Amino acid sequence: MKDFKNKYGDWALLIGAAAGIGEAFAFQLASMGINLVVLDKNQTALNALNEKLVREFKIEVKTLHLNLIDTKLSPLILDTISNLNCRLLIYNAAYSVIKKFPEHSSEDLENYIQVNMASELRLTHAFSKFLIDKGQCGGILLMSSLAGLLGMQFIAPYAASKAFTRNLAEGLHHELKPYGIQVSACIAGATSSRTYLNTRPNYGKIKPQVQKPEEVADFALRKLGTRAFYISGFSNRLNYFILTRILPRKVAARMANRVIANMYDYV
Repeated sequence: MKDFKNKYGDWALLIGAAAGIGEAFAFQLASMGINLVVLDKNQTALNALNEKLVREFKIEVKTLHLNLIDTKLSPLILDTISNLNCRLLIYNAAYSVIKKFPEHSSEDLENYIQVNMASELRLTHAFSKFLIDKGQCGGILLMSSLAGLLGMQFIAPYAASKAFTRNLAEGLHHELKPYGIQVSACIAGATSSRTYLNTRPNYGKIKPQVQKPEEVADFALRKLGTRAFYISGFSNRLNYFILTRILPRKVAARMANRVIANMYDYV
């Protein structure tokens, strides 16, 4: 990634930065000398990240303590980067809870809509216009999930939102390429982030590949722009091939839904 700065500028805008894969992105970019605008709703974690990045990598960091449920954030975020050589957007923020669909609150559903889809759509639109108006090339990386490949019980809203992300990236990958804007979705599987580990999944005879956040972030950045979407982890790519290329969708969906029911004792 020697020419990363030439492609994407001296600054990157990282949404959902304070923990897990987002934190891994921050450290990976900082290690390349890229300054960061980091956004998260967890102010304590955001401040701690800021201190680590400045102390360990001597880069500049701007923090935005914001909740993406706010529908009017895009102008504020774009104003923050208006005078920076920032040509890379990474949208890593996501809302996810594991529960039966009727048990979701109206607040849960609003979080799925605003954090996983609406804010992602608005900010991707605003950032792409920002680059086009300046006549600059750049990149947009959206984080999707293997859960979005099929309809999945007990995480149905999350799975649906991640299918949205993949399709958004796939369309924009082709549409924005003439402007020099590289758009990709990285599809991650199970990752050893605190959020995932706190769900306490039960594994049966077949345990899914669980990657480290650092592995996912490194892979995502290396592959940015090479394809419309790509899958992190060999085992995950193999599962994708089997579920989408070999098995009939009905069979694949039944298998995947049985696995998740067993993982969370919903059988």
